[in-house]
Amino acid sequence: MFTSRIGFFSLLADTGPVVLFVLAVLLLFSVLSWTIIITKAASIKKASSDSRRFLDYFFDVSNIDKVFGETENYRNGSIARVFRAGYIEYRALGDLKDVRKSEDRIARAIRREANEETRSLARYVPFLATVGNTAPFIGLFGTVWGIMNSFLSIGVTQSASLATVAPGIAEALVATAAGLAAAIPSVIAYNYFTQQINAIERDIEDFSGEFVKSFVNELR
Repeated sequence: MFTSRIGFFSLLADTGPVVLFVLAVLLLFSVLSWTIIITKAASIKKASSDSRRFLDYFFDVSNIDKVFGETENYRNGSIARVFRAGYIEYRALGDLKDVRKSEDRIARAIRREANEETRSLARYVPFLATVGNTAPFIGLFGTVWGIMNSFLSIGVTQSASLATVAPGIAEALVATAAGLAAAIPSVIAYNYFTQQINAIERDIEDFSGEFVKSFVNELR
């Protein structure tokens, strides 16, 4: 293993500036992607878990004032934050007696918060798709450049020996591997996060009507 490490670092030391630049870009993409993956995995898990717990509590308690008082215990839940937005708007109505206008205002407040929650959950996730789509092609560019260097070496030395072509081929393979290493986790994470965010968004849409109905019942 120690020998392989020496060989790898020796390869990097002999790598041309173009392939080094490609590797640096792919390394940056990989670091950013894993940062997003780790942080989003934690935030989406909390949002989903707290939302489920809040819904269980919401349907067990008929008093919306009591429900609002407990929302702080589910502050990471998207649905709990949507409920808070509707409740705050409901309290801001004051003495407004027009039930239809009240319902519209509460529905708009809930819709605005639902959209904000969706945007917050999806923030930076499209970058994973960008990495998944572009990293293999960036790696392919490094691959082509490394192979081109191998052919140039053959032309200069007039020899097709392994010692002549090996450095360029090694550069090409490293660039290919780096591109795939950056792309594969990003694509998997993007698909997973998109699925989870869509599930939370559907839950918000399904239960928004229940929220509005609860507030309107209080007004009547």
